Amino acid sequence: MAGKVVLVVGGGGREHALCMELKHSPHVSELHCSPGNAGTSRLATNHSISATDIEGLLSLAQRIDADLVVAGPEAPLCASLADRLSTIGIPCFGPVAELANLEGSKLHAKQVMRAANVPTAAFHVLSSTSDVNAALDDFSGNPWVVKRDVLAGGKGVVVTENREEALAFIQSSIESDGQVLLEDFLPGEEASMLVIMDGSGYVCLPASQDHKRAYDGDEGPNTGGMGAYCPAPVVTEAIRQTTIQTIIEPMHRYLLSGETPYRGVLYVGLMIPESGEPNVVEFNVRFGDPECQITLPLVKTDIFEVLEAAASDRLAELDVEFHDLFATTVVLAAEGYPQSPIKGRLIHGVKDTPLQSGEATAWVSHAGTGFDDQGRLVSTGGRVLSCSALAPTLEASVKLAYELIETVQLEGSHYRNDIAYRAL
Repeated sequence: MAGKVVLVVGGGGREHALCMELKHSPHVSELHCSPGNAGTSRLATNHSISATDIEGLLSLAQRIDADLVVAGPEAPLCASLADRLSTIGIPCFGPVAELANLEGSKLHAKQVMRAANVPTAAFHVLSSTSDVNAALDDFSGNPWVVKRDVLAGGKGVVVTENREEALAFIQSSIESDGQVLLEDFLPGEEASMLVIMDGSGYVCLPASQDHKRAYDGDEGPNTGGMGAYCPAPVVTEAIRQTTIQTIIEPMHRYLLSGETPYRGVLYVGLMIPESGEPNVVEFNVRFGDPECQITLPLVKTDIFEVLEAAASDRLAELDVEFHDLFATTVVLAAEGYPQSPIKGRLIHGVKDTPLQSGEATAWVSHAGTGFDDQGRLVSTGGRVLSCSALAPTLEASVKLAYELIETVQLEGSHYRNDIAYRAL
């Protein structure tokens, strides 16, 4: 199986994490990333083709004679990347467009959950003819949860106790999208389970918990994620088994019922109430970011073998093993993130080699990074990089991740100081 050529699509922290793991595989002889970032450029050949340029990606995959394409973000999957690769005989880790619509449309995901009998919050679909105030009254007494029915890069949801704010977001979403979802609020603790699946079976990765709000104590605006840790103690073995029985199994059966099986990773966003009976908050059709940075290093089995098997319905043949360790990642964000991040500033102190401390290891995952015309490392996005650590205890992984992030300098940047506080 040696001598494989792999193309990773995307340019964020998730894609750098994928490249880091694939680089370790003895099967991979050539690694490519498009468009990539400063971190992936040290591991792979970067190509300046956007993750949404499907034609460009197809011709690149053919030109490099790719044996496997790994789709990082959801947009190319919703734009039929996997379908198109299939027609030219290149396996893709990532579902076809019809199945990627689980993330492309919140309403579609709700309808699938209903059809598969998967527990989730009650909801209304609102359009210009709906009685919006009556719908708001239906779910009053809790914060309102409003979700745009489009791909919104993790930023299409508003959770608010302010009726005027909910009303304004509903109306602006109806104007821009034609309709919007209003959901019943689910109390509890959020967690994520990443499930790699194909036509033959599925593998559940250790559950993680991320931190969406920009500032300590879960204050401030929603972001794409400011840090995460794994495994999350809130997902006990009993809750994990319940999740598999009531959510993963029925979803896998449902996703097998169509013409093409689901091949890729299903991100299951969970809300866990005190009763321990989890509900689905959302599905994503790709690895979470920053969850990817901390779940992949916990997989002991060769990642290339896992991804390639899932892309060709051979997952059931693998016995996927995991390290008995804990992982934490802390995101360094640019000044102004998430509203209007300042880009182009110099980044200092980033180490290319992992930091070892006894049994623990820490490393930098690049996200919004690039090089200026003098070859210096600069910020190119809102979430610039993250510092991750793997250790025998959660406390040790948290401590080492923070030790590493303190060595990085980026003017005006900020990060949360309380990642994993719920568990600690």
